Order: sequence, then C-alpha cells, then structure tokens
Amino acid sequence: MKKRVLGLMMTAALAMGLFAGCGPADTGADPAATTDTATESSDSSAPAASNGKRVAVAMPTQSSERWINDGSNMKEKLEALGYEVDLQYAEDDVQAQVSQIENMIAAGADCLVIAAVDSSALVNVEEQAKEAGIPIIAYDRLLMDTDAVSYYATFDNKGVGTAIGKYIEESKDLANTDETYTIEFFMGSPDDNNAVMLYNGLMEVLQPYLDDGTLVCKSGRTSFDDTCILRWSQETAQQNCENYLTGFYADEKLDICATAFDGFAYGCKAALEGAGYAVGEDWPLITGQDAELMATKNIIAGSQTMSIYKDTRLLADKCVTMVQAVLEGSEPEINDTEQYNNGKITVPSYLCTPVAVDKDNYKEIIVDGGYYTEEQLAE
Repeated sequence: MKKRVLGLMMTAALAMGLFAGCGPADTGADPAATTDTATESSDSSAPAASNGKRVAVAMPTQSSERWINDGSNMKEKLEALGYEVDLQYAEDDVQAQVSQIENMIAAGADCLVIAAVDSSALVNVEEQAKEAGIPIIAYDRLLMDTDAVSYYATFDNKGVGTAIGKYIEESKDLANTDETYTIEFFMGSPDDNNAVMLYNGLMEVLQPYLDDGTLVCKSGRTSFDDTCILRWSQETAQQNCENYLTGFYADEKLDICATAFDGFAYGCKAALEGAGYAVGEDWPLITGQDAELMATKNIIAGSQTMSIYKDTRLLADKCVTMVQAVLEGSEPEINDTEQYNNGKITVPSYLCTPVAVDKDNYKEIIVDGGYYTEEQLAE
C-alpha cells in the first residue's frame, strides 16, 4: 500500500494552469469561465491504470442536496479512471462516520477522501489511516488537529462570506444610504472550520456598518458564538428566526436575514411566512449558500434573494486529480499553502472560486452552465 504523500514543500509552478473557474478569492470571476471549465476539466482527465486501487469517500449527510451531488460526481469521475470507489454517508452521525472510516481502513482503502461531520472526532481514526500508510484528502471541510491529512480541496470559504457581505452591501447601497436596516445572522456549525472563515469574510464587509448604525441587529447576536448553528440545522435556523421575530420585531420589520446556507434560508422563509411577511411587500433580503435546486427556485420566486453558487463538478474534478496524483506518487496542483492551518500543520490546498447568483444572473451562470435545466427549475 502506498505511503502517504505529503506536499508541504510546494513550488510556484504548482499554481500554474489553474482551472478557469477556480482560484484564489476573486468573487468577480467570469461566470462563463467558471461553468465552462466543468466540461473542459472532465474531458482532459485521461483514464489511467488504477491497478485495482480502492478510493474510500466518506461524506457527511444526504440531507443536503449538495452532498449528494458531491458524492455522485466524485464517484463517477473516480470510476471513469478505473478506481474502485467505496462511497458512504454518515447522515450527520459522528460515531457512524468514525465506524465507516474504520471499516474503510480495514477493507484496504488506498486513499481516503473525507468530508467530516465533526473533524475533532476523527483524530484517532485518521491516525490509524496514517499508520496504515493511507493518504487522506480533506474535502470541503478542513480536518482539524491532525498531521495525517495530505491535501485539502475546497472553495474559498472566506471568499464565500465576503461575497455574501458584498452582495448585502451593494443591494442596500450601505456605503451611501441614509437609511437604517435591521439584520439578523444565521451562521454555520461551530465544528466546521469553513463556518468560521465564512463568518470572518462576512464581517470584514458588514462590521463597519454595524459600528456606524447603518445596520442594526436588534437581538444583539452578532458574534460567531452567538449566531452559529450546530450541524447546519435548518430546524434550528427556523426556530432562531421565529424567536427573533417574536422577541424583537413585533413593531419593526426585519430587513435582512444574513444566512450562511440555503437550508437556513428555507428555515427563515418558513418563520417569516408564519409571522405574516409576504413576498413583494415586506419580504427581507435573504442570503444563502450552495445554490441548491430549491434555493434557485426560491430565488426565481422571490422568497430568497441570492445564494453562493459552488459548482461541485469543479470541486470533484480537483479532488479526483489530487487522489490520482497521490496514488501515482506525484504532487497535485495547489494554489494555497498559507490559509488552512488545522492546529497541527498548514494543509496544502486548492481553492475554487464561489460566485453570487440572484434573479438577474442565475440563467447565465446556472442554466447556461448546465448545472440545472430550465425544466428542472420549472418543476
């Protein structure tokens, strides 16, 4: 079984030839370049002899559409290269994921791809993989407090928060307005490093407007600790929003729901409808992330304002090239060796670029890019 390949000494040459739709935080990237790359990168991946090698893919849950897409995309691409693929979902059960990974190791996996439910619970099983010589690639959620991880494939998570913040800033013209807007925050899971980075990117944009009173959070809950939602729970987001509306907005309308995930947007939508808000009348600006099919339909209908489009086909492509490089004894393409310190090491990473989508540009980015069809969106 191949020994784990570490890529801690990366040269500048590794940053050349990046996907057109992926790269360091540039949320103004050309949408056409982003979507066209999915076909280009798939076509350029020539099948290689897998020598019967097995790739085990541990995904967190099937409760979110994006993880289903991630898993199926990766499985398809790995199998096209001739690898045997063991894809399993833990349904947000921490111990279930630990057991799954233990079984993957025992079954003779040659490489592990892990999107963690709670990475703090995986430290011991990751050490088992390291001792067995099995390389680990973290997928879209950084594996914390371990030196067993070789690489990390993700989107620019701070850039996601920045894009959400800038969308709010520009939509409400915060830099120039004399108006005051009320806002409440619904941030990601405290056991997911991505959630913290997203929050940091968001607040870099919005904190000045909270400080000068342009934005007012009547609940006073603006810190990450006060706004994070364990396991990205839609139900908790709805309950929080209901509590805010009842406790703080009986006499004044809520203008902005700054949410970090489409599931949170669904929860806020349900809470707002229950409180009597109506689309087209007093409906607030609602943000999201992942551009799920339902979220895109809601954007078209006006009950969600925007989402962050993250083409999981591109992310799967990038992770597959990492797997292939590791198993062939070479070094994968990397474009970040500084941001993702997991408490033990700084993990060499590849960051794809997120893109904000709304009613004005979803056709160009999502439909023309082949992510969803008009028929799917009309169902």
